[in-house]
Amino acid sequence: MDISTLLKQFPDDEKYRLIDQLKRCSRSVTANIAEGHGRFHYLDNLKFCRNSRGSLNEILDHLICANDELIITDQQLKTLRE
Repeated sequence: MDISTLLKQFPDDEKYRLIDQLKRCSRSVTANIAEGHGRFHYLDNLKFCRNSRGSLNEILDHLICANDELIITDQQLKTLRE
């Protein structure tokens, strides 16, 4: 299951909270990798890879919140964490 599919199952009242946050974080992961790849120096690339890793940790935190709020199951959290 991917984030986009999962977010369609979230309640409507989370549209401007967790849904928005998770969409932005998940898009930030790949955008940072792409931007870093386009840089000419490996240290610039490394900086964007670190930003991407930060976004991944932010996604995990939001998913844990969704699990705490009983929006996603323990199994869904485990699958996405892996």
